[in-house]
Amino acid sequence: MADEFERIAEIRRRLRAGPAPRLRVDIGDDAAVLEAFSGAVVLSVDSAVEGVHFDLRWLSFADVGYRAFAAALSDLAAMGARPRAALVALIAPADFEDAALYAIADGIAEAQEAFGAQVAGGNLARGSELSLSTTVIGEVDGAALTRAGARVGERLYVGGRLGAAALGRELLAAGSEATSPERAAAVAHWRRPKARLEQGRALAGVASCCIDISDGLLQDLSHLAEASGLGFAVELEALPLAAGLAREAAALGLDPLELALSGGEDYELLFCGPEGLPFDWARPIGRVEVEPGLRLVDAGGRLRAPPARRGYRHFAAD
Repeated sequence: MADEFERIAEIRRRLRAGPAPRLRVDIGDDAAVLEAFSGAVVLSVDSAVEGVHFDLRWLSFADVGYRAFAAALSDLAAMGARPRAALVALIAPADFEDAALYAIADGIAEAQEAFGAQVAGGNLARGSELSLSTTVIGEVDGAALTRAGARVGERLYVGGRLGAAALGRELLAAGSEATSPERAAAVAHWRRPKARLEQGRALAGVASCCIDISDGLLQDLSHLAEASGLGFAVELEALPLAAGLAREAAALGLDPLELALSGGEDYELLFCGPEGLPFDWARPIGRVEVEPGLRLVDAGGRLRAPPARRGYRHFAAD
């Protein structure tokens, strides 16, 4: 087994993709050095902890690295920011194999290439469980998108289909992930999420507010409602469900709408704006209303009760 410094050298080799804009000093020094930014700096940090955010029965080590990096970058997407650099702090048990560690680095390297982001440094330490904490640094030229700013009468939009990640997770738990193309696609969506960075930049200056769907549509929509002091009517018939979601959820004895509304980890963008946004991926699913709270409306205009579980919450009672 390699020692700490040998491991850092190998990780640096795997992550170093070449010269990065504005990155003067990267992995291997006491700190990274970035050139000054011309716009506003956007910062976020996200953690992935074994047994909380991921289960190694269902993910390869490369998936763990890719997934953690993409999830962190999704916060930049929600702010309309361009990624400039990232820092990754990795904690692993004392008996963690070199091959597993380097596979995580390879997964991060794949995500770097997919999303145009560069790891500038980080930390490697021994601990009781496997975890990754990823700090991302982005830049916006004008005002960043935030959770606040929705206006009464605006449309509520989502930037992609819903429920695939939750379905993929349930399929893996049931051991039946590879029996159809739709099931395989759902599992892939959960293992390798997309950070919608291009969509976020397109929404800058257009959307009034934005958030990424990590904990569940209803859970994350409640953050928009609270930040703006307004409410939302969600049109259930308008929800863009993942391919095959209704059929595959039924086969597992699950409610497809609950997966779409509360399942989480889709990492699609949820945002508000005027009617008729000029993006084919912006799907209207509701309206902003003056009355606080969230209301689910069916095709006949009737109110539907929300699922008992709105989404994931750390430290919530089981």
